[in-house]
Amino acid sequence: MIDAAFERFRYHKPLPNFYKIENPKNPKREISEELLFELNELALKYDFTGISYSKLSDELKQDFNIDIDNILIFKFLMGDELIRMEPSRQKGKLMDDEFQEYGIHVYEFADFLRKNGFQADLIHPLDDSISLRAIAMQSNDCVITRSNMCLFKDGLQVGFFMIHTSIDNLPFKKENDMLWVPDFCSTCGICIERCPKEAFDENEKLLRKVCTAHREGCNECILKCPFYKRGYDKVKRRYERMKKRR
Repeated sequence: MIDAAFERFRYHKPLPNFYKIENPKNPKREISEELLFELNELALKYDFTGISYSKLSDELKQDFNIDIDNILIFKFLMGDELIRMEPSRQKGKLMDDEFQEYGIHVYEFADFLRKNGFQADLIHPLDDSISLRAIAMQSNDCVITRSNMCLFKDGLQVGFFMIHTSIDNLPFKKENDMLWVPDFCSTCGICIERCPKEAFDENEKLLRKVCTAHREGCNECILKCPFYKRGYDKVKRRYERMKKRR
């Protein structure tokens, strides 16, 4: 059940304050393995698929004029039944509702961290002043597909929320083992070819005013993508066979 006060969460600017605990005045910088495990278990309890971690580079912080370092990315899978529905205003609202249900829990994660002495603040999911995709890429845990979507190994239909925090010793990945994906995408392109709204220009840049994903929940690029239809591991094996034949 969605809290009435949380209605239309996605379109609030600035982010509404649903925290129950204040940030500590002198936040801790290091988290124990036990407490981080507890946070991951809390995320799994609410059907998140897991947490990724980004350490922002000085270059990215300068590009977007931000002063944050450490990011927790809470990932969830959008429901298959909802993804397969025909696009409509009603579907768009249902997707909003699903997004809001997960968003409520992210405040709980922030409060969990605050209670344990860490600074924790949500990043607005529709904040145009910063690229959430750029932050996600710095986790070394995802790549950007040809259709301009973040692909995690969890699945193409991953939604996510982000919390920036004072914790410096998160288990950041040093290398991205998914960098083969753009090469595979360059041989495919079905997401561009089958877009019902022709929402990509001649340079394959997404035309946001044309794309109806946010308004009507169009997921055609997800549905047609091999990563959604076959899964990450199967596509990777296909790519490796393809490379051998080159």
